Amino acid sequence: MKVLITGGAGFIGSHLCDTLIGEGKEVTILDNLSTGSEKNIAHLGGKIRVIQGDIRNQDLVESLIKDCDVVLHMAAALGVENILENPIESISTNFHGSEIVLNASLKFDRRIVIASTSEIYGKNEKQPLSEIDDRVIGTPQKLRWTYSDAKAMEEATAHYLFLKYNLKVTTVRFFNTVGPRQSGKYGMVIPRFIKAALAQKPLQIFGDGNQSRVFCHVADSVRAITQISSAENTIGEVFNIGGKGEISILNLAKLVINQTNSSSTINFTNYQDAYAVGFEDMQRRVPDITKIKKFIGWEPVIDLKTIISDVAKSEITKT
Repeated sequence: MKVLITGGAGFIGSHLCDTLIGEGKEVTILDNLSTGSEKNIAHLGGKIRVIQGDIRNQDLVESLIKDCDVVLHMAAALGVENILENPIESISTNFHGSEIVLNASLKFDRRIVIASTSEIYGKNEKQPLSEIDDRVIGTPQKLRWTYSDAKAMEEATAHYLFLKYNLKVTTVRFFNTVGPRQSGKYGMVIPRFIKAALAQKPLQIFGDGNQSRVFCHVADSVRAITQISSAENTIGEVFNIGGKGEISILNLAKLVINQTNSSSTINFTNYQDAYAVGFEDMQRRVPDITKIKKFIGWEPVIDLKTIISDVAKSEITKT
């Protein structure tokens, strides 16, 4: 089987490459390396075909999708800081680029899984969040929501093409996927905390630290994607992919310090001092994963302590 992974040099995409190569699949990746890295796939050597290019290049996208059996669309402009600094470019990539990938998949009748995000739900206070819950989005002047809006339009386009033309598409919404190779560069909290703790530097918390999240190991997320892509009953559906065990950011910082045997302290920073104008946070974000468990029997098996351990080992190896 031939698989095309857009964003294959990225965090989740590179782990997908590992799994699929291990399963004997023939893998091609398309990545512009804006947020992905060649280091993430260097260990695969000549086992994968690597195309450096943009998902907004229609001719290139169509030529690659024509030559594959399954499309795993992981490419996206992501990260709060990146979105705030480059909102127009991010919107273009996340909507226009995805539109090209979706239409090419329809043109050549290919199975496709698209990566969306828990950002879709915005600041909906109803928790945990299920796939049919409403979006609650802030004012357009809060630029962080442009990411949510662009991904929502991507999802809507995918759903329309499924309803109208039977596009074989499934949408997955990631809730705080973490693990080795994830960069703290774009505001990702666990790699940022662990890097600071290992360097015996203060862990920076934005706000009061009472905001809470649920984290999912990338290996669990990859397992969900591969199961979904091979299941017929998931076509036309949307699934949350997330972990178990809600934790506040403050308690997460304490856990990281304790687990890495660090002498780091914890510092608190106001949001307005940490982010560009246009940032807004949400207090909680907890996934309801009932639906995916019902459809394919998937649930996460890796706990938060193991996640921290795996990321710490990865960080130590890099240094």
